[in-house]
Amino acid sequence: RRNFIKFGIAGGAAAMTGAAVAAENVTFDESYDVVVIGTGFAGLSCATKCAAAKLKVLLVDKMPVIGGNSAICGGFMAVPLSKYQKALGHKDSREAFIGDCLKDGLGFNHVDLLNVIFDRARDAEELVESVGGKTDHRITFESGHSVPRSIATRSGTGADYVMPMYEALKKLPNVTFKTRCKFDDFVMNKEGRVVGIVCREGYKFNAELESDDVQNTSGTKKTFEAKRGVMLATGGFSRDKWFRQIQDPRVVPSIDSTNHPGATAGALVKAFDIGAVPVQISWLQFLPYCSPFEKGYGISSNIIEHCGFDYGMVVNPKTGKRFMDEHAGRKIKTDAMLNVIGNDENYPLAVFDTDAIAAINPAYTKAPLEQGTAKPFSTLDELADHYKMDKAAFKAEVERFNGFVKNGKDTDFGKTPVNLTKRIEVGPFWACYTGMTVHHTMGGLNTNVKAQFLDWTGAVIPRLYAAGEITGGIHGTNRVGGNAVLDCFVFGQIAGENAAREKAL
Repeated sequence: RRNFIKFGIAGGAAAMTGAAVAAENVTFDESYDVVVIGTGFAGLSCATKCAAAKLKVLLVDKMPVIGGNSAICGGFMAVPLSKYQKALGHKDSREAFIGDCLKDGLGFNHVDLLNVIFDRARDAEELVESVGGKTDHRITFESGHSVPRSIATRSGTGADYVMPMYEALKKLPNVTFKTRCKFDDFVMNKEGRVVGIVCREGYKFNAELESDDVQNTSGTKKTFEAKRGVMLATGGFSRDKWFRQIQDPRVVPSIDSTNHPGATAGALVKAFDIGAVPVQISWLQFLPYCSPFEKGYGISSNIIEHCGFDYGMVVNPKTGKRFMDEHAGRKIKTDAMLNVIGNDENYPLAVFDTDAIAAINPAYTKAPLEQGTAKPFSTLDELADHYKMDKAAFKAEVERFNGFVKNGKDTDFGKTPVNLTKRIEVGPFWACYTGMTVHHTMGGLNTNVKAQFLDWTGAVIPRLYAAGEITGGIHGTNRVGGNAVLDCFVFGQIAGENAAREKAL
């Protein structure tokens, strides 16, 4: 970062290669064709393509286990025109998909990238199936979409995709995984090409630091050659409390995150050091389905979202009334919920009935029902009494909502008719408190349609690729549900395809 100030923005990548390690000063410990940093959806997709091209691939991850956020996310992948969508008769189009993205992203999206993920969405679907990914064979209606288009996993986690890909790759003789191996720097030659990385094996991540702090000097320094390229798939920085707060001062350290502990900004900052351009990194997305009384993603988020928001209603406990469209984009819902929560932590209630529970994947409901985070009540009166709501106002609101379902039109907030299919009338009735946590960092590195880094002049930084949450511009100010997984699989594959085409140094 000091070099950045010293050389100035106008110098571009060529002026800033001093921020990396010079290749002439390095004797590599190991040599590979492609080095992938990160082992989530994007990194595994890249490695799968490179391995199929018979390249020697190294995947490194600073954490002790593989998968990152991909392994713990909900796993929903938005795939327009998927075979599941077609089989259920849902009509979709490029215009509808990109229109949904632009609506939630407030037009800040890079449309050239959106066109690519639409064009390659079916390739992502096929990749998941080719490695034995465990899909649920049903389509969910994620927030922000105008039609149902998200493929669900069987268990309700991304591990249903991560583990089959990992198991397939680790059996290959040309693929190597190194966990507890932290990326520290790029190695660049005199021509400004990335030719390897510096890292530390035996690294011990210190969650208490909550950033890639220089105080953590654990591990043994190693250098790995990358003859055809390096791919960054390190995800976002939702757990980096210092870095996220300098982007948005409102996101104080006490605000929790759904992300795994290693979701920090170290690799992102290193990319800036060699001339990569930041895009919209101050935009942070909250997940508005998390219980305020559970850590991180928690066990209740899926039942809150898919029972309460999709089929039920969300009310202000002080009034017993709805206050938003439960199917609106995440930012719209988050802003509305923050107004209700206020300074006195008046958390909204997601309310639904037994029919809603029966309509969704049992994997989403098992834990919250068994552990009592979703509470049952024999009558609506009992539910209102428990949460100290005005019974008359609450029951009138349920009746009004049921009327919207009957007529197929929400005249109060415009909830999508597809989500107005179940009345709240079959006991027992259920309720969960809902809040929000930092979920996704919208911005990141500026990349092109080939998943290549671009410098401050718009030129490609040779042999350097990125995909997933570390990149910016695709989603704009707010990401519609399921698009992050699609983004990772699409541009991860593209990075692998283009790295495989590089001429070996």
